[in-house]
Amino acid sequence: MNTKPDLKALWTEMQSQACACHDPLIQDVFATNIGDHPDFQSALSSLLGTKLADRSIPAAALTRLVASCMSENPGIAEAAAEDILATYDRDPACQDLVTPFLFFKGWHAVQAHRIAFHLWHQGRRPLAYHLQSRMNELFAIDIHPAARLGRRLTIDHGTGIVIGETAIVEDDVSLFQDVTLGGTGKLTGDRHPIVRRGVMIGSGAKILGRLEIGAGARIGAASVVLEDVPPNVTVVGNPARLVGSPRIPHPAGCHLKPHATPHR
Repeated sequence: MNTKPDLKALWTEMQSQACACHDPLIQDVFATNIGDHPDFQSALSSLLGTKLADRSIPAAALTRLVASCMSENPGIAEAAAEDILATYDRDPACQDLVTPFLFFKGWHAVQAHRIAFHLWHQGRRPLAYHLQSRMNELFAIDIHPAARLGRRLTIDHGTGIVIGETAIVEDDVSLFQDVTLGGTGKLTGDRHPIVRRGVMIGSGAKILGRLEIGAGARIGAASVVLEDVPPNVTVVGNPARLVGSPRIPHPAGCHLKPHATPHR
């Protein structure tokens, strides 16, 4: 069973990593986004507020909005921290905790979605749609505010990701660029896929309709999936066909690094 992340310990580690950077051209970025904040929640509010701002809603107002959402639902910040730790675990290009927080647009998009999802269920749907639109403009990632995303989600690279309104993505899933969790033209009801825990979906895969991807399955790059996929199998091709089983039980959550995860 996964326990709640220790946000204080995580933030202490991130501040330590930020202080270790001595490049004069990047120190202000670290100071503004990490060093100037007392805790993870404050920094996340400021980061999302600044990134999502436009001429109609300024950064200060959005920062307050994000902070208010996290105060109402502490699980938003906890999920954001778990997403950072999952990215650190799984991505060989991620060598510290600061990098996804500052620079990985897949992580940014997921956190923006978590705020939009909260607003959607508060009945503030135009505002949720506005954040979805800004996310799409900034990150080239389009996640409907009503889509249900689990924790420890990683979106690697991210460009071209589309996740539809009634999609469900459970915990410990990894998605690569240009993945579509889309519909097939049905106009009402549940129209989008259910992706169970621990699934890995390769770049360019299209999963269409209200079908289920079983836990621990692996979807090959550029596959087109039009029917249910059993748990713990690998499928590839157009249309996708069974070719075997992943070499590990949970392909999305494999630990690629030899070092231990800090502050799990």
